Amino acid sequence: MAQITTGVGGLPREEKPALWFWIQFALDAGAWLVAIVLALVLRYELTVDAISVPDLVIFAALAIAGQAVVGYIFALYRGRYVFGSFNEARLLVVVTVIVSALLLAATLLFYRSLHVPRSTALIAFPFACLFMAASRYVKRMYVESRAKPGSGAQRTLIYGAGFLGGSLARRMNNDPQSPYRPVGLIDDDPGKKHLRIDSVPVLGRTEDIADAVRRTRAGVLVVAVADLEAKKLREISDHVAGQQVRVLVLPPLRDMLAGGPGIGDFRDVAVEDLIGRHPVDTNVDEIAGYLTGRRVLVTGAGGSIGSELCRQISAFAPAELIMVDRDESALQATQISLTGRGLLDGRDTVLADIRDEEAIGKIFSRRRPEVVFHAAALKHVSLLEQYPGEAWKTNVLGSLNVLRAALEAEVQTFVNISTDKAANPASVLGHSKRMAERMTAWAAHVSGRRFVSVRFGNVIGSRGSMLPLFTEQIRAGGPVTVTDPEVSRFFMTIPEACQLLVQAGAIGVPGDVLILDMGEPVKILDVAQRMIAMSGREVDIVYTGLRHGEKLHEELIGSDEVDEKLHPKISRTAIAELDPERLDYGEWKRRAGMDGNGPETGFISIVPTQQRDARPYEPGYPPAAGQ
Repeated sequence: MAQITTGVGGLPREEKPALWFWIQFALDAGAWLVAIVLALVLRYELTVDAISVPDLVIFAALAIAGQAVVGYIFALYRGRYVFGSFNEARLLVVVTVIVSALLLAATLLFYRSLHVPRSTALIAFPFACLFMAASRYVKRMYVESRAKPGSGAQRTLIYGAGFLGGSLARRMNNDPQSPYRPVGLIDDDPGKKHLRIDSVPVLGRTEDIADAVRRTRAGVLVVAVADLEAKKLREISDHVAGQQVRVLVLPPLRDMLAGGPGIGDFRDVAVEDLIGRHPVDTNVDEIAGYLTGRRVLVTGAGGSIGSELCRQISAFAPAELIMVDRDESALQATQISLTGRGLLDGRDTVLADIRDEEAIGKIFSRRRPEVVFHAAALKHVSLLEQYPGEAWKTNVLGSLNVLRAALEAEVQTFVNISTDKAANPASVLGHSKRMAERMTAWAAHVSGRRFVSVRFGNVIGSRGSMLPLFTEQIRAGGPVTVTDPEVSRFFMTIPEACQLLVQAGAIGVPGDVLILDMGEPVKILDVAQRMIAMSGREVDIVYTGLRHGEKLHEELIGSDEVDEKLHPKISRTAIAELDPERLDYGEWKRRAGMDGNGPETGFISIVPTQQRDARPYEPGYPPAAGQ
């Protein structure tokens, strides 16, 4: 991560501020002396013989003493204000006005003994201000000339001529250790066409980036717009493609405001930025109302979603956070991220498998959680197509174990984490998660409590997801495998998904399926091409064809579902309940497009995905055994 360092008050770090202030006072004293002489010469209409030298010396001494006393009182020479700033200039005028007023009072009080015209102070005032400001300007030019980045600094364009971009340009220009030297600004505001910030010119708009790179020979482009939309970032990246320009981005504004990385810290643009999303504006009061001081349990706490959920929930000060997972190493990693220790000897970590009905029941009866986030699940489409029995055991029966335990423990809020593949399901994963949604709706009906499901798409950076796979394939030299050139998916960042999950728990109505706004779907081929371009390597792309259970385009809303908005980024829909007494594994396998073998075989029937029976679930499905 790049860093830019600057000295205090705009001065180089090696300078001694106290020495500068003494030098400045000496220059200000000289400014008063010259200003008074000019005032007397003008007052006497260039008749120098009329000037009384002794009285001039006394008058100048009074001005210098006044400047010292008033300047000290107002901290002009004590470093209170940033060197060369408008605040310092305003203070300089105030001090000079007061000193001029004191000099005028002296000529009025001692006019018999001090033979200096009363108008001298008024005439000297603008000259004194001008000369003191000039000395500061010369000093600023000297300091800035010494503070310029060295010859080895990379020529840098800055996208954004607003506050962040201007601050960044000034910091780069005034830090001799800066690895970047600003040579131009890019901004889409037509009002900034001829603007210069710290001598750095605005060279054009977004469409002019490629030309600006050629004219300035820039090797770096810093995007100085916090939380810039991914679409705009993709446009910027496209304009510098093939020009060997390194694109850097600032940290998110929320991180800078929270005391994290600052304006001088930036990193290379990542593919997550190009398909990523904005932070969610969550209602903190609603969330705190049902999490603060409550016992909260998270299943699958070692997974990508579960661990981030735990981190976000802990910020709301729950009475107890109970993290459940069957993977001891994953549990330890989550505990370390929360507490900085991974001894696994506390009550916060629980090693258990949701398939174990007895163990889950004991955990709930002993710990009595009030809020549950059910994130434990098997999620890989292709693997579950081969082993459907495992999906049944974990995603269906395991979820049922958690639901029953939550009902027995009188859990008040239960959030079942689902997937977009449950909408018009065409895979084992989709069918299993659909059943978990329907059983959650059943639990809401029988309890009257807030039991809801939350449905969303692919999560950027989660374990086993597409981006880490592409990264490894590119590192190995390829090829990068894409199922189909037209295939698209919804994407969401892990923090955003978890923020919305927590928010959903606050606003959901019992039995609802809440649907997170995933924005526009992204073509997988575009992602692969961008990642290859960013790597700078020549890597082939190979199309493997859609696998069993995969759709060309995912959906968030089923064909028989109607959604309505609850939140700017959360919608709701209703779903038919499923009484667990009516579970039938054989019928479930038939509906999921599998053969009739038992759960231990895992074989699938060779039926193209598009030919499978993807009819939405209706009330009463699946039928009980024997029906």
